[in-house]
Amino acid sequence: MEDVLDEGPFFHGTKADLQVGEYLTAGFRSNYRPEIVMNHIYFTALRDGAGLAAELAAGDGAARVYIVEPTGDFENDPNVTDKKFPGNPTRSYRSREPLRIVSEVTDWTRQTPEVLQAWRDRLAAIRLGDRADIIN
Repeated sequence: MEDVLDEGPFFHGTKADLQVGEYLTAGFRSNYRPEIVMNHIYFTALRDGAGLAAELAAGDGAARVYIVEPTGDFENDPNVTDKKFPGNPTRSYRSREPLRIVSEVTDWTRQTPEVLQAWRDRLAAIRLGDRADIIN
């Protein structure tokens, strides 16, 4: 956990309906590049950042934000830190170890349909451009 800025709480956004005590694990397809199976599970110290991730996640379920607890080592997410921004302004992290669900959060900021569409368009452009913006 070298240079990790946060001690929590940490959040994960998803469309999965999970219960307290369950675990999120790596090994599933990326929400943003479905051809990639993720070696890490991603999380953030920003509640609303997790909310945006939940709204953009693949699937038909309701967008959900959970407070999570890392069960092992984790690191700054290099996709948005080393490669794009100095430090870790998005307070994003990743781990190869599971995250335990502590509770669900319901008071996060939902995005407007227009903002969500702009994000979806941006993600589609990344996929079509075959840019490796999401690194596993």
